[in-house]
Amino acid sequence: QVQLAESGGGSVHAGGSLKLSCVVSGLPFAEYCLGWFRQVPGVERELGAIAGIDSDSITYADSVKGRFTISKDNSRNTLFLEMNDLTPADTGMYYCAADICTGFDTLESSYNYWGQGTQVTVSS
Repeated sequence: QVQLAESGGGSVHAGGSLKLSCVVSGLPFAEYCLGWFRQVPGVERELGAIAGIDSDSITYADSVKGRFTISKDNSRNTLFLEMNDLTPADTGMYYCAADICTGFDTLESSYNYWGQGTQVTVSS
């Protein structure tokens, strides 16, 4: 059974930082594409960052480039998202996602495995 469990969300003031974690089980972690997506009510999930199989296969949404860093620890089956210089626009539910890499890995529809999400709230 595939399970993805996010943690690390919370409430911070603008300019603050958070580090999200996602522990993955039930699939070959090192062989899958992994990503973080954000969702706000009434809006589809949008890309945050994607980590492919290779260490250089990383993609960020333009809105988070230079502020967010995605990384993974294959020995712990854990995906991370370090978020710095947070703004109120970063507020939302953050979901961890995993699936076989397809070449369309920035798309929400490319992922069949999702966690329950962790809430990030940034106040001004």
